[in-house]
Amino acid sequence: MARLSYDTTETLIYDPVAANRTATRAALYNLGFRRLETVATLDALGECIRRRPPDLILCEAQGAEPELCAMVQKLRQGATVYNPFIVIIVTAWEHNSALVTRVLNSGADDLLLRPFSTTTLGQRIQSHVERRKGFVITSEYVGPDRRKDSARPSNVPLFDPPNSLRMKAQERLTTEEATQRLDAELKAARDMLNAEKLRRDAFQICILWRLMQESTSKKFDIDLTKLKDVTRSVARRCSGTDFEPAIEWCDSILAAIEGLELGVDRNASMHLLGHAALNLNQTFSPEKTVADHLNAIDATVAIVKARFEPALAS
Repeated sequence: MARLSYDTTETLIYDPVAANRTATRAALYNLGFRRLETVATLDALGECIRRRPPDLILCEAQGAEPELCAMVQKLRQGATVYNPFIVIIVTAWEHNSALVTRVLNSGADDLLLRPFSTTTLGQRIQSHVERRKGFVITSEYVGPDRRKDSARPSNVPLFDPPNSLRMKAQERLTTEEATQRLDAELKAARDMLNAEKLRRDAFQICILWRLMQESTSKKFDIDLTKLKDVTRSVARRCSGTDFEPAIEWCDSILAAIEGLELGVDRNASMHLLGHAALNLNQTFSPEKTVADHLNAIDATVAIVKARFEPALAS
């Protein structure tokens, strides 16, 4: 296999500690990276990603782990950035299960513990060039597939995300060639991401509606808040797309939520909510019958209740 060439790849390094930024930059330079940019704050990191998305990001979790993970998660959702599929390696000084879980759940490609050698860094980057994991899309997560039980059935789609790092390092495309190819692949991938997110979120709205029919007051309020957030997200994603007519159903759901918040005729508000939620769901999955949708909703609600009821009982 041909040796990887990193001289045209664009890499962004975020670390609040100057000495660590310098060390990471030096390691990357020894690996052949030449187009390197370093930043010391999360604000600068976000601005650089918006201004000119790189092919690779190395970002340190120390000092701002929750904010960094939230930024990565938002990037992967694809609503605010040109390329939501950038290869992202998070670095950290301490190894604990909570940090690992938060980083991996954010959608980052990798977590690399410090101190690391140039060889180790090179091996990790090489794996994301040659053997990057396929991505999955769910209502809560967009990122590398980390399901460990291959025998466990799942209908979550798996796809190969556009990888400009591979285009430049392995396929040796010029910057212009990589940009042209990335543009084409990103359009298809973003359309697929948007459509799948809408389908998943619309289904989640139906699940929340059904759970709210039987939930306690505290759980009801939590689900109502989540329902509002998901519905607003769906409306934003529909704007300017072929799904724009679905915004009317989102408006109906939000009107029902307002009625529930104000205590205006709960039965009527819940009826409006259910009617709008089912129609919204049908809009994004028209190939299925109403009966199919209701069966899928009932099955999922049963799974959710079975998962949480033992915890509530204890």
